[in-house]
Amino acid sequence: MRNMIAGVGSIDLALLVVAADDGWMPQTEEHLQILEYLGVTRAVIVLTKIDIGDADKTETEIRDQLRGTTFANAPVVRTSLRLQNSTALSRQVCEDGIVKLKNALATELAQIEPQRDIGKPRLFVDRAFTLRGVGTIVTGTLAGGTLRVGDAVAIQPRGTRSRIRSLQSHRRDVDPAPPGTRTAINLPDLQPGQDVARGDVVTTSGFETTTAVAAHLRRSSRLQRSSPIKSGASVYFHHGTSRVLARVTLLELNALAPGADWIARLELSKPALVFAGDRFIVRDGSERHTIAGGVVLEIDMADFRSSRHVALLNSRAAANQDNVDLYTKTEVARHGATARSQLLARSRFSAADVSAALERLAGRGEIFLDGNIAAHLNAWRSLRQRAACLIDETHRQHPQRTGLEVSELRSALNDQPPDVIDAVIVDLWRSEWVRAGSTIARRTHRAMLPAALEAIAETIRQRLNSKSFDPPPRRQLAPDTPTQQALKFLVEQNEIVVISDDVVISRAAYTEMKREIAEFITRKGPATVSQLRSAMDSSRRVIVPLLERLDRERFTRRIGDKRTLAPQNASARLTDAPAAQPD
Repeated sequence: MRNMIAGVGSIDLALLVVAADDGWMPQTEEHLQILEYLGVTRAVIVLTKIDIGDADKTETEIRDQLRGTTFANAPVVRTSLRLQNSTALSRQVCEDGIVKLKNALATELAQIEPQRDIGKPRLFVDRAFTLRGVGTIVTGTLAGGTLRVGDAVAIQPRGTRSRIRSLQSHRRDVDPAPPGTRTAINLPDLQPGQDVARGDVVTTSGFETTTAVAAHLRRSSRLQRSSPIKSGASVYFHHGTSRVLARVTLLELNALAPGADWIARLELSKPALVFAGDRFIVRDGSERHTIAGGVVLEIDMADFRSSRHVALLNSRAAANQDNVDLYTKTEVARHGATARSQLLARSRFSAADVSAALERLAGRGEIFLDGNIAAHLNAWRSLRQRAACLIDETHRQHPQRTGLEVSELRSALNDQPPDVIDAVIVDLWRSEWVRAGSTIARRTHRAMLPAALEAIAETIRQRLNSKSFDPPPRRQLAPDTPTQQALKFLVEQNEIVVISDDVVISRAAYTEMKREIAEFITRKGPATVSQLRSAMDSSRRVIVPLLERLDRERFTRRIGDKRTLAPQNASARLTDAPAAQPD
């Protein structure tokens, strides 16, 4: 049964075999339920051994068993394989119905669309072995995307990395291997059992594993003799070719009876690579019976967080699993605000599907969409309001400041991804908010000093102007919080220029020092720090960082131990410059 479950998850057409002499067996019933749980919609029923059983009676039984199922109208083909005229020298096999079976399969297959390439290849490994002279081979059915020779791949959940040397499908070399094909991959640098094994997934990088999923769990009504699944029960979670022990937690329900469906959380005993929309099978702890199936609704679910969260899960459970608009809308609502490039990355929808759904939802006014950010409308309004309140509170508490530092805003909103915060700031700038240097403020805000700080600010002005070219160190000028606040205000109002961490000068002094430096160099040529310091009656503490700043501003240029004017500044003064004179 484990082999059947591992193989059926990636097929488009089932061949359900019933022997005329045995009739409908318990394993036939279990196979039927598994096919329905995993969403297989097409099947051909093969009634075999018609030469030794009551074919009419068995076919009637089959039709009765299939009534009300997905396969109620599936074709039934009668077949028989038996020896005829067998001698020691020859054997003839009578193949009754085989041609009809082939035709029935061809008819069904012609109506099946090729599997879509969503750019998310996953090969569920059912075998891993070594060939002499070739290396390790893994086989499985490829789904969700294309693999090519030379592709870098990851083996999940191990996290092992490798690169594809060659690809085959049905013993023929292929490149690329499209989704929906049986594929053999040569991964020569891996060891079977140690680096890759049955149950693993070969995929591209960027897909993380999970240990908890929310799921829509469904039990067949044909399981009337089966016991209820109790919340907290240990079961086996069969997904792809993997089999993982899991614990079931039912949402506000003690037990799930046959014929019922419900939202559940499955906590896996080890990581698995699972996508939203994937189907799975649940078998009991003894692995003797298939007791349920389901669809993954959400990845990485810590718990049932709120009634709103439960409502989102219920809406997914009730919807068509191909409804990309609903999945996208509920995923946006779950995150509140998120990067669109990360939305539903681990799902059965392509990036193009999700992007188109986002545009449709935004066009209908159901979500906020801006660049790479998608957000639930209420969540976006709430986040924007949080930012606005933080800025307004800064205006109220610190009217002397031009606004709230953007870095402070980021820190206050650190529960959000950085790109979401960036989008909030940009959205604010589009309306009644402005950026002032490194701060953000309301357009109507005008910085002003409280009366208590105005006197302190005036003292700072006087101290800077008393010896404008050699002012006191910043740590002396603003030794405490009130003086630091007043100094910050004067800097933001452009009255004071910050030269270095410990040197500040008035704007007027800064302008005058630049003028005198330019005149000195124009008259006397390149000048040393000492010459400029003496000419302006300053100090090395001030003149050195000042010249370094002017170098960065390309006002001056350092050549050796001297400064000259940068070309654009020198040429601007040629018309009124006197001839250079020696010191």
